[in-house]
Amino acid sequence: MTATPQQGAVVATAPTTIALTFNEPVRVIPGKTQVIAPNGKRINDGDPVATGTTLTIAVRTADRPLGTYVVSYRIISADSHPLTGAYTFSVGAPSETAPEVSTDNTAVAVLLSAAKYAGYVGLTFVVGPLLMLAVLWPRRQSRRGPLRLVWAGLSLLAASTVCSLWLQAPYTSGAGPFDVSPLELKQVVTSETGVALLVRLLVIAVVAALIRPALRVKARRVTRFALAGAAVVGLFTWPFAGHPAASPIPPVSAVGDVLHLASMAVWLGGLIVLVAFLLRRGGPDHRVLGIILPIWSRWATAAVCWLVLGGVLQAVIEIGGLARLFDTRYGQLLLVKAGLLIAVLAVAFFSRRLVLRSSPGGVRRLASVELGITAFILVASSALVQTTPGRSAGVEAAAAEQAVGFSTTLNSSVYSVQFEIFPVQLGEYNTLHAFVYTPEGKPVQDVAEWKVTLSLPEKGIDGLKNDVVTIDGNQGIGPLSFPYPGKWELTLTIRISDVDQATVRTTVPVP
Repeated sequence: MTATPQQGAVVATAPTTIALTFNEPVRVIPGKTQVIAPNGKRINDGDPVATGTTLTIAVRTADRPLGTYVVSYRIISADSHPLTGAYTFSVGAPSETAPEVSTDNTAVAVLLSAAKYAGYVGLTFVVGPLLMLAVLWPRRQSRRGPLRLVWAGLSLLAASTVCSLWLQAPYTSGAGPFDVSPLELKQVVTSETGVALLVRLLVIAVVAALIRPALRVKARRVTRFALAGAAVVGLFTWPFAGHPAASPIPPVSAVGDVLHLASMAVWLGGLIVLVAFLLRRGGPDHRVLGIILPIWSRWATAAVCWLVLGGVLQAVIEIGGLARLFDTRYGQLLLVKAGLLIAVLAVAFFSRRLVLRSSPGGVRRLASVELGITAFILVASSALVQTTPGRSAGVEAAAAEQAVGFSTTLNSSVYSVQFEIFPVQLGEYNTLHAFVYTPEGKPVQDVAEWKVTLSLPEKGIDGLKNDVVTIDGNQGIGPLSFPYPGKWELTLTIRISDVDQATVRTTVPVP
């Protein structure tokens, strides 16, 4: 593997891209390549792009750019087994110690899921109630309660959007929820996700300004059209800030996501208005309800149909195969959500029968059950948008299934050696394939001598020799023998000139 910047290099300015070139075509495993800045934060801009043998990683500007950077990768080679490795370079001057590869911050993930959930609840409080107020609300009935619900929904939406904007920075960098610099916040705001969230805030303000004019008895048609148009624009900010933006077919995914969200908001928001205001004591009389409930029932039926259609469309695109329903977290959450939806539809079926029998009390009880179950559906939805889609998780799962080999990079003061052992099984049919580089990351011209020994202390085996030969300058290849399972200690001594020689060690688990 060769890299730009080179391994161990000290460059004057921070790069905007990092290129890794291998000796064979490679594929990306989503989420498994990281570039860590000197302050320990991730700065890679999403997943790398693989073009033939070259892996290109886009990086953001670090908050404190001077010091040592770590590039860590896990990819799939042309023969379908994973390759892992890491190297360092520095900007300005090396740091005293290299930063550690970061992990996701649990608090940030939980807070971001909570913000997503609040956004879904807010959307439900706005869309369904507004539609009911504009079309079905009895003229003699006070609008104060539903309007309060709408204003609460807009407040929730605004708070959710602001929190999502803020949390996107530590979610990207792997830092804590309050470890956010002005530069990182600027990078989030100017990203595709940030722009979508800012547009959502603007739409919230427009909707807030149009609500009262649009709900007047003699409201101008253009005002109501403007309100509906703003709502549609706002709905489209969800797919542009989520999984559909990275979908194989973004337009279809975006439309499916909007259908799913709009149907959910109309259905659940309408149910809330029914349960909280229209079907309670002091609501409209039976004659008025006899007009409203059948119309609402038809609306709910249509909304559920579109909800299911949009959900199925999303699932087909995002899951990446039937098997991914069971062997990925995304698929399992999808099954949970589908099961809850089936339960809600069963309750809705009986509710519709009661509507036809003109039984408002029964409808209210069943609608309350529907709302209780759908609260858990929103939880599953919030978790889904924070989970790697099955189509991406499937790539890593496939790699794990075939990950019977072993690969690593070992460093010394004389050289850096990257090697893989395949397939790592009992017996003699294992192959070591190694590449030797200078500490600066340049291929060694010619390896003078290889010495490879294997030891298994628990079996009393020490210094089992294995022959490795140079095949092309810095490349070596040779067979390895593992007569017993266990944690084998591999010792690799490489001489690259008459005076330059070093020994490196690692442990190879053999099942």
